[in-house]
Amino acid sequence: MRFRFDSPRAEDRVAFAAWLARSAEHAQAWARAEKVMGAFDTLPTGLGSQVLRMPPKGAGRRAMLRAGMGLGLSLPLAWLAWRERPWQVWIADVSTGTGERRQETLRDGTQLVLNTATAVDIAFTATERRLVLHKGEILVTTGADAGTGADTNGAAYRPFFVDTPAGSVQALGTRLGVRCLDDGAVRVTVFEHAVALRPMDGVSRRLDAGQQARFDRTGVELPRAAEEGADLWTQGMLLARDMRLADVLAELGRYRVGFLRCDPAIADMRVSGAVSVADTDAALAALAQTFSLRIRRVSRYWVAVGPA
Repeated sequence: MRFRFDSPRAEDRVAFAAWLARSAEHAQAWARAEKVMGAFDTLPTGLGSQVLRMPPKGAGRRAMLRAGMGLGLSLPLAWLAWRERPWQVWIADVSTGTGERRQETLRDGTQLVLNTATAVDIAFTATERRLVLHKGEILVTTGADAGTGADTNGAAYRPFFVDTPAGSVQALGTRLGVRCLDDGAVRVTVFEHAVALRPMDGVSRRLDAGQQARFDRTGVELPRAAEEGADLWTQGMLLARDMRLADVLAELGRYRVGFLRCDPAIADMRVSGAVSVADTDAALAALAQTFSLRIRRVSRYWVAVGPA
């Protein structure tokens, strides 16, 4: 923290070098620390300096406690920034932060929409078009390609793929949504035409318009009807149809920095309606008014929803 935010003295550098060379464990610890240094860029300016300016000798116990509290605050904030902006987001070709949406037109005319906290690499070659979805959710409307391949009718084309941690999705001239889920699986929704789902270690399956399915590395679940309003997130909305309140709050939590907790006593309450993911505070207020809930804010980063 001192090296990142303050002006270290010569003796600080000497002490640090000695500590770093003392053992392999120290070197490994510093390597881990360096990985999250970029997250500190999102902290308030001067926070590290304030924390590290410890009281001089003779300062009272209260001043020491204040300094300790500052350090206790800065470390969770740094961890939170790392959690909200992991390394895939920093190095991806296109990405969004928490609560952000973004639309891109690719050079083949494909329309790509990124949902909250999403990271995508774009890998187009002379023979294929490929997106690599590291995390998050995208909506893809494939463009009319002018590649170097040719189909049976002689039309130029390059196949279009979306690679995910669970396998690949081949678009068969289509509009589709792809979302990486927290359990490592991937959910694909087809709005137009069809796709081929290809798990890394499983059997491929075709998915037609109006269907959605989850798949992981080992296989594809049976397709079912696509959820109504599955693409409404592109307009900043979430359509809930008889959803558990805990699930609605989990969805809203994807668009907020920090933690959004649901009291187990109300977790199974059923919710139907449209709520905003573009303004999650307004969404929480609407839910609280409609269902007689209490919103308790410990801070902007920690919000709990419970019974009134």
